[in-house]
Amino acid sequence: MARSATPPGPRGHLVLGSLREVQRDPLGLLRDGFRDHGDVVRLRFGTTRALLLAHPEHIGRVLHDNHRNYDKHNVDYAVLRRLLGNGLLTSDGEFWRRQRRLMAPMFHRQRVAGFCNLMVNSTLEMLERWDAMARSGESFDVAAEMTRLTLPIVAKALFSADVSDDAEAIGAALTEVNRQLGEFSLLDMFWMIPTPRKRRFRAAVQTLDEVVGKIIDARRRATHRNEDLLSMLLDAVDEDTNKGMTPRQVRDEVLTVLLAGHETTANALAWTWYLLARNLAAENKLHDEIASTLGERAPGAPDLPQLRYTRMVIEESMRLYPPAWAISRNAIGEDEIGGYPVRPRTNIIICSFVTHRHPSFWEEPERFDPERFSSERSQRRPDFAYLPFGGGPRICIGNAFATTEAQLVVATIAQHYRLRLVPGHPVELHPLITLRPRHGIRMTLHPADDANAADSAETRERAAR
Repeated sequence: MARSATPPGPRGHLVLGSLREVQRDPLGLLRDGFRDHGDVVRLRFGTTRALLLAHPEHIGRVLHDNHRNYDKHNVDYAVLRRLLGNGLLTSDGEFWRRQRRLMAPMFHRQRVAGFCNLMVNSTLEMLERWDAMARSGESFDVAAEMTRLTLPIVAKALFSADVSDDAEAIGAALTEVNRQLGEFSLLDMFWMIPTPRKRRFRAAVQTLDEVVGKIIDARRRATHRNEDLLSMLLDAVDEDTNKGMTPRQVRDEVLTVLLAGHETTANALAWTWYLLARNLAAENKLHDEIASTLGERAPGAPDLPQLRYTRMVIEESMRLYPPAWAISRNAIGEDEIGGYPVRPRTNIIICSFVTHRHPSFWEEPERFDPERFSSERSQRRPDFAYLPFGGGPRICIGNAFATTEAQLVVATIAQHYRLRLVPGHPVELHPLITLRPRHGIRMTLHPADDANAADSAETRERAAR
């Protein structure tokens, strides 16, 4: 039986609740809420009721056990729909299920294995450009470089499109919409009032629409159809209406996959290089595995099972810095979670950044320890204690694609280089739609076998402690 009392939570402003706090520091609000109040935290944003859930059992209730009681009809996804429309990330109900079934074959593991050569060759092309920076000692923003790498991979793999000429425009537009959507405020509710901020947002969306439009128009004009996701979308026919997708539906799905499919992986890779540069024992173990498994040849799909530690490094990076750091749901009907009643229209917040640091399930949760993801230790962990890709029926459709890509990219780069942080450059969390580094992550390149690079980095690390 549910408790009569409401869950504990911050008092907040009489009228605004915690609205100002979530706009100023959303990650801090959720982290402090868990620290101060426990696994179920009551929050209020103006007139919106919310619950932060941190315990895996409670998260499983929402994402799996009773998932039909929780949909995406809340303000968070309303904001996302301004960019992505009704794509796979934002849609719901039977429409979402139909779209998911249609797109799933492109993301099966066997199909993903066919993209491995593309992933590795794209990384090798990037390394040719990096060689000049390595010789000059020039520093660079590894977060920007990972974005520049992952965007063309997704475009070529899933849409057979070359977006290299549009990469800079896409990157700038995505940064603008990510920032604006992540910093959404009450003033944005008055969407019809023209402001410079809104004009920049609409210009960025128009840029992205133009890129996607070129990809779709080129395919419609082509005499040859590639067997890729874009062809599946264009050729799809609804069994009930015998009609294909509208141009808007195709646009929404292409844009969703193009943006979500590269942004999250790029962030995961950027944080991985940051963590490896700060944890030299783990970095050395990674290099040892890659050398013993690959020697000097490039990695491929058959090597993935042997690159276990490489995968564990990426998994631990996504634990500490999950790219999709929070997700939300709307309660349709009444429920009970953690002994507390859940009222209809309550906004449910699941913050993987918080749950991934829950001390009941993660020993020394702030420490970088890839061995947490060994088979033995992973088996002892409950479901939904680790959810970088969400969970339940709506787990990210591209999780195998993203993990495979990250594993191959890390292995390929680490064969050639060690990356070192530029001393004094600030690295701060910037929790927008994805978890980005606010000022980027500036690094320099050193040969993979350069012991002096490791020694100097270790000296700097000790001095910083």
